[in-house]
Amino acid sequence: MKKIEVVAAVILNDNQILCVQRPEHKLDYISKKFEFPGGKIEIGESQKEALARELFEELDMNAIVDEHILTVEHKYPDFELTMHAFWVHANSRELSLNEHISLQWLDKDKLNEVDWAAADIPIVDKLMAMEWMTL
Repeated sequence: MKKIEVVAAVILNDNQILCVQRPEHKLDYISKKFEFPGGKIEIGESQKEALARELFEELDMNAIVDEHILTVEHKYPDFELTMHAFWVHANSRELSLNEHISLQWLDKDKLNEVDWAAADIPIVDKLMAMEWMTL
């Protein structure tokens, strides 16, 4: 089974978290699902470098990647995913959707109101369990 290593950003602005929606995909279990933005780590990149690059490519965002939140191991039917999630603080909500079809800025207690990709759910669960003051 194919194994993929990726990074994901939990982007905060004004105490809300950015959630982006994937486009339609041939794999129905990820098609149009919400996720935290990010992507694959390229050869020679650190996790933080990869995330900063991906955020620029996907959202035209110049990001400063902060601390690691958690790493998720998830098995989809067609591939295995290792996803490293990091905090990112956004100074602006001015973003471009270069790869996603929509975005939402949600309060922490509203995160479970969107249809998440399965691999992102452990991140959502951890965020929802955190004390608000830690955000």
